[in-house]
Amino acid sequence: MLEQRPIIELLASDHPTLSVEFFPPKSQEGVETLVKSASQIASRKPDFVSVTYGAGGSTRDLSASVSQRMKNEVDLQVMPHLTCVGSTKEELASIVDGFHQDGYRNIMALRGDPPKGQEAFVQTEGGFSYASDLVAFIKSRHPDICLGIAGYPEKHPEAPSLESDLDALKIKAEAGGSFITTQLFFDNSVFYRYLEMVRSRGIQLPIVPGIMPVLSLKQIKRITQLCQSRLPASLESQLSQVESDPEAVRRIGVEWASAQIEDLLANGIPGIHIYALNKARSAIELIDAARK
Repeated sequence: MLEQRPIIELLASDHPTLSVEFFPPKSQEGVETLVKSASQIASRKPDFVSVTYGAGGSTRDLSASVSQRMKNEVDLQVMPHLTCVGSTKEELASIVDGFHQDGYRNIMALRGDPPKGQEAFVQTEGGFSYASDLVAFIKSRHPDICLGIAGYPEKHPEAPSLESDLDALKIKAEAGGSFITTQLFFDNSVFYRYLEMVRSRGIQLPIVPGIMPVLSLKQIKRITQLCQSRLPASLESQLSQVESDPEAVRRIGVEWASAQIEDLLANGIPGIHIYALNKARSAIELIDAARK
């Protein structure tokens, strides 16, 4: 079985890391399909994969099940996500201790999105309000766990400004974050500007950009609206012209993401995190393109 190494060690290696993010299906029936996709992606030997919670922690048990199967059956380096949503400190302690006992050495620590039907995040009684609290809590229990934290090149949707969002990032970093993975973006100039601003705050953690290939125009419009990321007019125009042809949309989306990745790697970025939307084919094409 693959040793679960701290991701910060991988980011310090000679080659940029390539990683893929999965989200668990809403039912056990979909798990087999997802594990099959993960097995196909595993053939390309990504440096690690991550597994999200559903919105509001709604797929917590399935997330744990998928993470275990990817680690034990598919033999991948796995980073499960953990959020503050719906859990007390005692419940979070049990989850974190379980992760550690099961051999995980990486966790993506997030505040989390509000549950479906709830507009604003509400702290669970006896729980945490901020990702920085969760980061400090995990580090206090298991200092050897490597913690990923989230960065938002176009600011978190709830932040009043990018400046205030960077203040929050610095608090998370100082609480014990090991590296930063960004929200998706489609314009690399946005990322480079963000990188400069992060460094100007004295935050020196490795920053891994998150890249999402467009697979559906309707879907990406919904996603970008939710996370308040900008869809460039030139990309939207290309997609609109072929919207009725799903394969043409997918091809344009993968080509755009490949060009982003090529440029980022040429500029010395330490890794790429692919939001693959559980689609093995697109993730494999992007990994292959990155390794040319």
